[in-house]
Amino acid sequence: MGVVIVGGGHAAGQGAASLRQAGYEGEILVLGEEPHLPYQRPPLSKQYLAGEYGLEKVHLRPAKFYESKNIALRNVRVEEIDAQAQRVVCADGETFPYDKLLLATGARPRRLATAGGDLPGVHYLRTIADVDAIKGTFQAGRRVAIVGGGYIGLEVAAVAVQAGLDATVLEMEQRILQRVATVPMSAFYHDLHTSNGVAIHTGAKVESFAGNGKLQGVKCADGTFVEADLAVVGVGIEPNVALAQSAGLPCDDGILVDEHARTEDANIFAAGDCTNHPNRLLGRRLRLESVPNAMEQSRVAAANIAGNPTSYASMPWFWSDQYDLKLQMVGYPTEQHQRVVRGDPVSQRFASFYFDGDTLVAADAVNSPREFMAARQLVGRQIAVPESLGDAAVDLKTVV
Repeated sequence: MGVVIVGGGHAAGQGAASLRQAGYEGEILVLGEEPHLPYQRPPLSKQYLAGEYGLEKVHLRPAKFYESKNIALRNVRVEEIDAQAQRVVCADGETFPYDKLLLATGARPRRLATAGGDLPGVHYLRTIADVDAIKGTFQAGRRVAIVGGGYIGLEVAAVAVQAGLDATVLEMEQRILQRVATVPMSAFYHDLHTSNGVAIHTGAKVESFAGNGKLQGVKCADGTFVEADLAVVGVGIEPNVALAQSAGLPCDDGILVDEHARTEDANIFAAGDCTNHPNRLLGRRLRLESVPNAMEQSRVAAANIAGNPTSYASMPWFWSDQYDLKLQMVGYPTEQHQRVVRGDPVSQRFASFYFDGDTLVAADAVNSPREFMAARQLVGRQIAVPESLGDAAVDLKTVV
Protein backbone atom coordinates (compact mmCIF):
# COMPACT_ATOMS: atom_id res chain seq x y z
CA MET A 1 0.00 0.00 0.00
CA GLY A 2 2.91 2.34 0.58
CA VAL A 3 3.10 5.78 2.18
CA VAL A 4 0.49 8.49 1.75
CA ILE A 5 1.52 12.10 2.51
CA VAL A 6 -1.16 14.73 3.07
CA GLY A 7 -0.01 18.27 2.33
CA GLY A 8 1.64 20.46 -0.28
CA GLY A 9 4.33 22.47 1.47
CA HIS A 10 7.89 22.03 2.70
CA ALA A 11 7.14 19.12 5.04
CA ALA A 12 5.22 17.17 2.40
CA GLY A 13 7.73 17.69 -0.39
CA GLN A 14 10.74 17.03 1.80
CA GLY A 15 9.08 14.01 3.39
CA ALA A 16 8.60 12.38 0.00
CA ALA A 17 12.16 13.10 -1.10
CA SER A 18 13.61 11.93 2.23
CA LEU A 19 11.77 8.63 2.02
CA ARG A 20 13.64 7.83 -1.18
CA GLN A 21 16.91 9.11 0.29
CA ALA A 22 16.36 6.81 3.28
CA GLY A 23 16.04 3.82 0.98
CA TYR A 24 12.27 3.41 1.02
CA GLU A 25 11.25 1.53 -2.14
CA GLY A 26 7.47 1.29 -1.72
CA GLU A 27 4.78 3.47 -3.28
CA ILE A 28 4.67 7.15 -2.28
CA LEU A 29 1.58 9.28 -2.92
CA VAL A 30 1.41 13.00 -2.06
CA LEU A 31 -2.10 14.46 -1.75
CA GLY A 32 -2.18 18.26 -1.80
CA GLU A 33 -5.39 20.25 -2.18
CA GLU A 34 -3.78 23.18 -4.04
CA PRO A 35 -3.24 22.88 -7.81
CA HIS A 36 0.54 23.12 -7.49
CA LEU A 37 3.63 21.04 -6.94
CA PRO A 38 4.83 21.09 -3.30
CA TYR A 39 6.15 24.60 -2.77
CA GLN A 40 7.97 26.98 -0.43
CA ARG A 41 6.06 29.60 1.51
CA PRO A 42 8.83 32.09 2.52
CA PRO A 43 9.26 33.56 -1.00
CA LEU A 44 5.54 34.30 -1.20
CA SER A 45 5.77 37.41 0.99
CA LYS A 46 9.04 38.50 -0.60
CA GLN A 47 10.37 37.56 -4.04
CA TYR A 48 7.14 36.10 -5.43
CA LEU A 49 5.08 39.08 -4.26
CA ALA A 50 7.69 41.42 -5.72
CA GLY A 51 7.56 39.62 -9.07
CA GLU A 52 11.21 38.54 -8.83
CA TYR A 53 10.32 34.83 -8.71
CA GLY A 54 8.09 32.85 -10.99
CA LEU A 55 6.30 29.68 -9.92
CA GLU A 56 9.21 27.48 -10.96
CA LYS A 57 11.41 29.12 -8.30
CA VAL A 58 8.74 28.73 -5.63
CA HIS A 59 8.38 25.00 -6.21
CA LEU A 60 10.51 22.86 -3.93
CA ARG A 61 11.50 20.62 -6.82
CA PRO A 62 10.51 20.36 -10.49
CA ALA A 63 7.93 17.86 -11.69
CA LYS A 64 10.63 15.69 -13.27
CA PHE A 65 12.13 15.04 -9.82
CA TYR A 66 8.96 13.35 -8.60
CA GLU A 67 8.66 11.43 -11.84
CA SER A 68 12.25 10.20 -11.62
CA LYS A 69 11.76 9.10 -8.00
CA ASN A 70 8.43 7.39 -8.71
CA ILE A 71 6.57 9.74 -6.37
CA ALA A 72 2.92 10.23 -7.36
CA LEU A 73 1.24 13.62 -6.89
CA ARG A 74 -2.49 14.28 -6.75
CA ASN A 75 -4.26 17.62 -6.22
CA VAL A 76 -7.24 16.68 -4.07
CA ARG A 77 -8.54 17.47 -0.61
CA VAL A 78 -8.43 14.70 2.00
CA GLU A 79 -11.63 14.72 4.02
CA GLU A 80 -11.21 11.77 6.36
CA ILE A 81 -8.72 9.33 7.84
CA ASP A 82 -10.06 5.85 8.45
CA ALA A 83 -7.32 4.76 10.84
CA GLN A 84 -8.78 1.33 11.47
CA ALA A 85 -8.88 0.48 7.77
CA GLN A 86 -5.66 2.43 7.14
CA ARG A 87 -6.99 4.56 4.32
CA VAL A 88 -7.77 8.20 3.56
CA VAL A 89 -10.99 9.40 1.95
CA CYS A 90 -10.85 12.34 -0.46
CA ALA A 91 -13.38 15.03 -1.30
CA ASP A 92 -14.12 13.40 -4.66
CA GLY A 93 -14.95 10.11 -2.90
CA GLU A 94 -11.77 8.32 -3.92
CA THR A 95 -9.96 6.39 -1.21
CA PHE A 96 -6.27 5.55 -0.86
CA PRO A 97 -4.94 2.84 1.44
CA TYR A 98 -1.67 3.28 3.31
CA ASP A 99 0.88 1.31 5.31
CA LYS A 100 2.10 4.57 6.85
CA LEU A 101 0.54 8.03 6.73
CA LEU A 102 2.43 11.34 7.03
CA LEU A 103 0.32 14.36 7.92
CA ALA A 104 1.91 17.59 6.70
CA THR A 105 -1.27 19.66 6.75
CA GLY A 106 0.45 22.89 7.76
CA ALA A 107 -1.48 25.87 9.04
CA ARG A 108 -3.94 28.54 7.96
CA PRO A 109 -3.98 32.31 8.62
CA ARG A 110 -5.64 33.47 11.82
CA ARG A 111 -8.60 35.58 10.71
CA LEU A 112 -9.90 38.75 12.27
CA ALA A 113 -13.49 38.65 13.46
CA THR A 114 -14.09 42.29 12.57
CA ALA A 115 -16.77 44.13 10.62
CA GLY A 116 -15.97 44.57 6.95
CA GLY A 117 -13.49 41.70 6.90
CA ASP A 118 -15.16 40.29 3.78
CA LEU A 119 -14.81 43.48 1.74
CA PRO A 120 -13.01 43.16 -1.59
CA GLY A 121 -9.49 44.40 -0.98
CA VAL A 122 -8.96 42.65 2.37
CA HIS A 123 -6.37 39.90 1.94
CA TYR A 124 -4.61 37.19 3.92
CA LEU A 125 -1.28 35.78 2.82
CA ARG A 126 -0.54 32.07 3.03
CA THR A 127 -0.90 30.46 -0.40
CA ILE A 128 0.11 31.10 -4.00
CA ALA A 129 -3.52 31.99 -4.76
CA ASP A 130 -3.50 34.53 -1.91
CA VAL A 131 -0.43 36.28 -3.31
CA ASP A 132 -1.73 36.18 -6.88
CA ALA A 133 -4.83 38.02 -5.66
CA ILE A 134 -2.70 40.62 -3.87
CA LYS A 135 -0.35 41.09 -6.82
CA GLY A 136 -3.28 42.03 -8.99
CA THR A 137 -3.81 45.18 -6.91
CA PHE A 138 -0.20 45.82 -5.80
CA GLN A 139 0.40 48.92 -7.89
CA ALA A 140 2.53 52.01 -7.39
CA GLY A 141 0.63 54.93 -5.86
CA ARG A 142 -1.93 52.75 -4.08
CA ARG A 143 -2.32 52.70 -0.31
CA VAL A 144 -1.88 49.44 1.58
CA ALA A 145 -2.69 48.89 5.25
CA ILE A 146 -0.79 45.99 6.75
CA VAL A 147 -2.38 44.56 9.87
CA GLY A 148 0.29 42.94 12.00
CA GLY A 149 3.88 43.95 12.66
CA GLY A 150 5.41 40.47 12.67
CA TYR A 151 7.71 39.00 10.03
CA ILE A 152 5.03 38.54 7.36
CA GLY A 153 3.67 42.05 7.80
CA LEU A 154 7.09 43.69 7.72
CA GLU A 155 8.21 41.66 4.70
CA VAL A 156 5.08 42.78 2.84
CA ALA A 157 5.71 46.38 3.92
CA ALA A 158 9.25 46.26 2.54
CA VAL A 159 8.06 44.90 -0.82
CA ALA A 160 5.23 47.45 -0.91
CA VAL A 161 7.31 50.61 -0.46
CA GLN A 162 9.93 49.33 -2.88
CA ALA A 163 7.12 48.87 -5.43
CA GLY A 164 5.98 52.47 -4.90
CA LEU A 165 2.98 51.87 -2.65
CA ASP A 166 2.11 53.95 0.40
CA ALA A 167 2.41 51.42 3.24
CA THR A 168 1.09 51.65 6.80
CA VAL A 169 1.67 48.94 9.43
CA LEU A 170 -0.91 48.58 12.21
CA GLU A 171 0.39 46.60 15.18
CA MET A 172 -1.79 46.03 18.24
CA GLU A 173 1.20 45.45 20.57
CA GLN A 174 3.36 48.29 21.87
CA ARG A 175 6.18 47.50 19.44
CA ILE A 176 6.66 45.59 16.21
CA LEU A 177 8.09 42.06 16.51
CA GLN A 178 7.15 42.13 20.19
CA ARG A 179 6.44 38.40 20.38
CA VAL A 180 9.65 37.30 18.69
CA ALA A 181 12.38 39.90 19.23
CA THR A 182 14.02 41.91 21.99
CA VAL A 183 13.44 45.63 22.45
CA PRO A 184 16.69 46.65 20.68
CA MET A 185 15.89 44.49 17.65
CA SER A 186 12.33 45.82 17.49
CA ALA A 187 13.72 49.36 17.60
CA PHE A 188 16.25 48.59 14.86
CA TYR A 189 13.56 47.29 12.51
CA HIS A 190 11.16 50.09 13.42
CA ASP A 191 13.79 52.63 12.38
CA LEU A 192 14.66 50.64 9.26
CA HIS A 193 11.08 50.66 8.02
CA THR A 194 10.25 54.25 8.87
CA SER A 195 13.47 55.41 7.18
CA ASN A 196 12.24 53.63 4.06
CA GLY A 197 8.88 55.40 4.16
CA VAL A 198 6.67 52.93 6.03
CA ALA A 199 4.27 54.46 8.55
CA ILE A 200 4.02 52.36 11.72
CA HIS A 201 1.24 52.64 14.31
CA THR A 202 1.66 50.56 17.46
CA GLY A 203 -1.05 49.94 20.05
CA ALA A 204 -3.41 49.95 17.06
CA LYS A 205 -6.14 47.34 17.44
CA VAL A 206 -8.21 47.02 14.28
CA GLU A 207 -11.89 47.60 14.97
CA SER A 208 -13.28 47.37 11.44
CA PHE A 209 -12.61 47.56 7.72
CA ALA A 210 -14.57 50.36 6.08
CA GLY A 211 -15.83 50.75 2.55
CA ASN A 212 -18.82 50.83 0.25
CA GLY A 213 -18.54 47.74 -1.93
CA LYS A 214 -14.75 47.74 -1.64
CA LEU A 215 -12.15 48.57 1.01
CA GLN A 216 -11.59 52.26 1.64
CA GLY A 217 -9.87 52.26 5.01
CA VAL A 218 -9.16 50.62 8.34
CA LYS A 219 -10.55 51.91 11.63
CA CYS A 220 -8.74 51.25 14.90
CA ALA A 221 -10.16 51.13 18.42
CA ASP A 222 -8.32 54.32 19.43
CA GLY A 223 -10.09 56.23 16.66
CA THR A 224 -7.25 56.11 14.15
CA PHE A 225 -8.49 55.78 10.57
CA VAL A 226 -6.06 54.74 7.85
CA GLU A 227 -7.18 55.22 4.27
CA ALA A 228 -6.38 52.14 2.20
CA ASP A 229 -7.06 50.67 -1.22
CA LEU A 230 -6.08 47.22 0.02
CA ALA A 231 -5.20 45.55 3.30
CA VAL A 232 -2.98 42.57 4.03
CA VAL A 233 -3.63 40.84 7.34
CA GLY A 234 -0.79 38.94 9.00
CA VAL A 235 -1.71 38.20 12.61
CA GLY A 236 -0.40 34.66 12.96
CA ILE A 237 -1.45 31.19 11.91
CA GLU A 238 -3.41 28.28 13.34
CA PRO A 239 -2.42 24.63 12.85
CA ASN A 240 -4.59 22.50 10.60
CA VAL A 241 -5.56 19.71 13.00
CA ALA A 242 -9.18 18.99 12.04
CA LEU A 243 -8.27 15.94 9.96
CA ALA A 244 -6.19 14.48 12.80
CA GLN A 245 -8.81 15.29 15.42
CA SER A 246 -11.55 13.59 13.44
CA ALA A 247 -9.37 10.48 13.37
CA GLY A 248 -9.11 10.56 17.15
CA LEU A 249 -5.46 11.67 17.29
CA PRO A 250 -4.55 13.77 20.36
CA CYS A 251 -4.06 17.45 19.55
CA ASP A 252 -3.07 20.42 21.71
CA ASP A 253 -1.89 23.48 19.77
CA GLY A 254 -0.97 21.07 17.02
CA ILE A 255 -0.97 17.34 16.41
CA LEU A 256 0.89 15.71 19.30
CA VAL A 257 3.90 13.72 18.13
CA ASP A 258 6.89 12.15 19.87
CA GLU A 259 10.59 12.72 19.14
CA HIS A 260 10.26 10.33 16.19
CA ALA A 261 7.48 12.46 14.60
CA ARG A 262 5.02 9.65 15.37
CA THR A 263 1.49 10.27 16.61
CA GLU A 264 -0.38 8.09 19.10
CA ASP A 265 -1.21 5.84 16.13
CA ALA A 266 1.97 3.92 15.26
CA ASN A 267 1.08 4.07 11.54
CA ILE A 268 0.55 7.83 11.42
CA PHE A 269 3.33 10.42 11.51
CA ALA A 270 3.13 14.22 11.31
CA ALA A 271 5.60 17.00 10.53
CA GLY A 272 5.77 20.76 10.13
CA ASP A 273 3.63 23.69 11.28
CA CYS A 274 0.77 21.39 12.23
CA THR A 275 2.70 19.51 14.94
CA ASN A 276 3.45 19.93 18.62
CA HIS A 277 6.62 18.05 19.51
CA PRO A 278 8.96 17.54 22.47
CA ASN A 279 12.36 19.28 22.35
CA ARG A 280 14.87 17.89 24.83
CA LEU A 281 17.24 20.81 24.24
CA LEU A 282 14.59 23.22 25.51
CA GLY A 283 13.05 20.78 27.99
CA ARG A 284 9.49 21.35 26.82
CA ARG A 285 6.95 20.73 24.07
CA LEU A 286 6.35 23.38 21.43
CA ARG A 287 4.89 24.04 18.01
CA LEU A 288 7.26 25.71 15.58
CA GLU A 289 6.27 27.79 12.58
CA SER A 290 9.48 27.56 10.60
CA VAL A 291 10.92 26.03 7.46
CA PRO A 292 13.89 24.41 9.26
CA ASN A 293 11.48 22.62 11.60
CA ALA A 294 9.30 21.42 8.73
CA MET A 295 12.29 20.14 6.76
CA GLU A 296 14.10 18.43 9.63
CA GLN A 297 11.00 16.94 11.23
CA SER A 298 9.87 15.48 7.90
CA ARG A 299 13.34 13.97 7.41
CA VAL A 300 13.04 12.33 10.83
CA ALA A 301 9.55 11.04 10.02
CA ALA A 302 10.80 9.61 6.72
CA ALA A 303 13.77 7.90 8.38
CA ASN A 304 11.54 6.23 10.95
CA ILE A 305 9.00 5.16 8.32
CA ALA A 306 11.86 3.65 6.35
CA GLY A 307 12.96 1.67 9.39
CA ASN A 308 15.91 3.84 10.42
CA PRO A 309 15.23 4.90 14.05
CA THR A 310 15.94 8.63 14.34
CA SER A 311 15.08 11.27 16.93
CA TYR A 312 14.37 14.96 16.38
CA ALA A 313 16.09 17.45 18.68
CA SER A 314 17.15 20.74 17.17
CA MET A 315 17.58 24.28 18.47
CA PRO A 316 14.93 26.38 16.69
CA TRP A 317 16.16 28.89 14.14
CA PHE A 318 14.46 31.30 11.78
CA TRP A 319 15.16 33.97 9.16
CA SER A 320 13.52 36.98 7.56
CA ASP A 321 14.46 39.01 4.47
CA GLN A 322 13.52 42.70 4.52
CA TYR A 323 14.93 45.17 1.99
CA ASP A 324 18.56 44.05 1.47
CA LEU A 325 18.90 42.78 5.03
CA LYS A 326 18.81 39.14 6.10
CA LEU A 327 17.92 38.55 9.72
CA GLN A 328 18.86 35.12 11.10
CA MET A 329 17.91 33.98 14.61
CA VAL A 330 18.56 30.96 16.78
CA GLY A 331 17.05 30.25 20.19
CA TYR A 332 14.66 32.44 22.15
CA PRO A 333 16.17 35.68 23.51
CA THR A 334 14.46 37.58 26.33
CA GLU A 335 15.00 40.90 28.03
CA GLN A 336 16.41 39.02 31.04
CA HIS A 337 19.37 37.73 29.04
CA GLN A 338 22.58 39.70 28.85
CA ARG A 339 23.07 41.06 25.33
CA VAL A 340 26.51 41.32 23.74
CA VAL A 341 26.73 43.02 20.34
CA ARG A 342 29.34 42.25 17.71
CA GLY A 343 29.56 44.81 14.92
CA ASP A 344 27.75 48.12 14.54
CA PRO A 345 23.95 48.35 14.05
CA VAL A 346 24.47 51.63 12.19
CA SER A 347 26.32 49.70 9.50
CA GLN A 348 23.38 47.27 9.26
CA ARG A 349 25.83 44.40 9.74
CA PHE A 350 25.91 43.11 13.29
CA ALA A 351 25.03 40.23 15.60
CA SER A 352 23.51 40.13 19.07
CA PHE A 353 24.47 37.28 21.42
CA TYR A 354 22.30 36.54 24.43
CA PHE A 355 23.76 34.99 27.59
CA ASP A 356 22.29 33.31 30.64
CA GLY A 357 25.26 33.58 32.95
CA ASP A 358 28.16 32.43 30.78
CA THR A 359 25.99 30.21 28.58
CA LEU A 360 25.03 31.40 25.11
CA VAL A 361 21.27 30.77 24.76
CA ALA A 362 20.27 32.75 21.67
CA ALA A 363 21.50 35.03 18.92
CA ASP A 364 20.20 37.18 16.10
CA ALA A 365 22.34 38.36 13.22
CA VAL A 366 21.73 41.00 10.57
CA ASN A 367 23.73 40.48 7.37
CA SER A 368 26.23 38.50 9.45
CA PRO A 369 26.15 34.87 8.27
CA ARG A 370 29.45 33.86 9.90
CA GLU A 371 28.30 35.06 13.30
CA PHE A 372 25.01 33.26 12.87
CA MET A 373 26.64 29.98 11.88
CA ALA A 374 28.93 30.19 14.90
CA ALA A 375 25.95 30.85 17.15
CA ARG A 376 24.07 27.86 15.72
CA GLN A 377 26.97 25.63 16.72
CA LEU A 378 27.15 27.08 20.23
CA VAL A 379 23.54 27.69 21.31
CA GLY A 380 22.06 24.77 23.18
CA ARG A 381 25.36 23.09 24.00
CA GLN A 382 25.21 24.24 27.62
CA ILE A 383 28.88 25.19 27.69
CA ALA A 384 30.57 28.37 28.86
CA VAL A 385 31.18 30.84 26.02
CA PRO A 386 33.42 33.88 26.50
CA GLU A 387 31.76 37.27 26.20
CA SER A 388 34.68 38.21 23.96
CA LEU A 389 32.39 36.80 21.28
CA GLY A 390 31.27 40.40 20.93
CA ASP A 391 34.77 41.56 20.00
CA ALA A 392 34.99 41.72 16.21
CA ALA A 393 38.75 41.12 16.47
CA VAL A 394 38.19 37.70 18.04
CA ASP A 395 38.29 34.84 15.53
CA LEU A 396 34.94 33.04 15.74
CA LYS A 397 36.58 29.77 14.70
CA THR A 398 38.66 29.72 17.89
CA VAL A 399 35.55 30.28 20.01
CA VAL A 400 33.63 27.46 18.30
